Amino acid sequence: MSVVIWADGRLHAPTDRILTGVDHGVTVGDGVFETCAVYSGQAFALTRHLRRLARSAAGLGLPAPDEGRVRDAVAEVLAAAGDAGRLRITYTGGPGPLGSHRDEPEEQRPSLVVLAGPATRAASSRVVRVPWVRNERSAVAGLKTTSYAENVVALARAHRQGADEAVLANTVGELCEGTGSNVVVERAGELVTPPLSSGCLAGITRELLIEWAAAAGVPVREAAPGELPYDVLDEVLTGAAHLTLTGSIRNVSPVVSLDEHDVTVGELSRAAAELFQARALDDLDP
Repeated sequence: MSVVIWADGRLHAPTDRILTGVDHGVTVGDGVFETCAVYSGQAFALTRHLRRLARSAAGLGLPAPDEGRVRDAVAEVLAAAGDAGRLRITYTGGPGPLGSHRDEPEEQRPSLVVLAGPATRAASSRVVRVPWVRNERSAVAGLKTTSYAENVVALARAHRQGADEAVLANTVGELCEGTGSNVVVERAGELVTPPLSSGCLAGITRELLIEWAAAAGVPVREAAPGELPYDVLDEVLTGAAHLTLTGSIRNVSPVVSLDEHDVTVGELSRAAAELFQARALDDLDP
C-alpha cells in the first residue's frame, strides 16, 4: 500500500507539496513526533502517544497540540489507509526564521502532518554497538524530536554490519537505548531496563511492558543509576545475560545477534514478548 497523508485539513498524495521550505521543522528540526503501530485500523495506545506528544512539545517550547484536531486527523487517515501498519504524527514549529530562533509565540503557526503506511514487524532483532553516545544532559534528552540525524548515522552503520538497530551508551558509560528503541537486559532472573535518568526516551512500549509484566508476575524493573554499564553487553555475548528491544513497531523483540555474533534469547525475554503481543491485541488503547 502507499502512504496516506493528512495536512492542512485534508488528505494528500505522497507526491503533494505539503510543508513550506521555511517550516522550522524542515530548516532546524524544530518539531516533535509520535509513531504508533496500527492493528485492525486502529492506532495502538494512541492516548499514551498523544500524552507524550504534548510533553515533547512542551519540552521543546512549542504551543500545545490541539488533541481533538490530532484525533480527527488520525481517524481520517486510518479510514483511508486500509491495511496500514504504522501511523506517524508530526508536529513542528511551522513557518519561521531560517535560523534557530523562533517567531514570537503569538506569531507561530505550528504544522501538523499525520500519515499512515505499511510496517514490517520482526519477531527478533539484530544489534550492534556504535561509538557515539546519548547526552543525558542535553536540552532535548527524553523528548521525541524530529532532530534525528544522529540516529540516521548510527542506524546506517548498523545496517552496513548486517544489523537492524544500533545500541548506544550515554556520556557516563551507562547503557542507554537504541536509535529507535528502548533496551531491556535479562540477568539474574529479572528484566532490567535503564532508568529515564540515563537519557533514554520514555518509550510507550517500555512503559506498558513494565506495567503488564509486573501485573503478570514477571520480574521487571528500572535499573538504579549506574547499575547497567554499557559493558553489560559483554555478558550478552557470553550468554550470562540476554538483551531485548522494545518499540512501537517492534513491540518486544528479543535480540538474536550482537556485534555480528549470535546470542541466545532468555526465557523471561521470550515470555515478555509473548505477553506483550497478547495484551496489545486485547486492549488497543491501554
